[in-house]
Amino acid sequence: MDDVRVAAIASLTPLEELDSDPFLVDTRSQHAMCARWADDRGYVLASQVLCYGIRPDHAELWSDVESGAVDLFVAASERVLARALTSVAGFRAECARRGVRVETVGLDEPVYDAAAKAGVHRRLSMPTAGYDGC
Repeated sequence: MDDVRVAAIASLTPLEELDSDPFLVDTRSQHAMCARWADDRGYVLASQVLCYGIRPDHAELWSDVESGAVDLFVAASERVLARALTSVAGFRAECARRGVRVETVGLDEPVYDAAAKAGVHRRLSMPTAGYDGC
């Protein structure tokens, strides 16, 4: 059987929104949720799309689909899709037009205490200082 190849969509929400909506800022947790979803189904996570307010027809969204590297899109939640794209309905329509499935994981978002928010902040604000996110 051929593997189903998945592109995980994560929202590149600005760090300034960490206190008000940490999950939308935490692309690592979004990606991990999508990776677990794919693994649970025996799918292969082929790529990660990081975007913020991108048009549903933007070429970068579709390059892996057009090359045959991706069979479906997954996002952690509808909230992630709404932040990542300018129009979720437009994206779903474009997926239907192209014959590509789009799914959401639908699990509960992680709870962020002060330490978790600080870890996300450190990881995202210090990548050039040699911090590796561990």
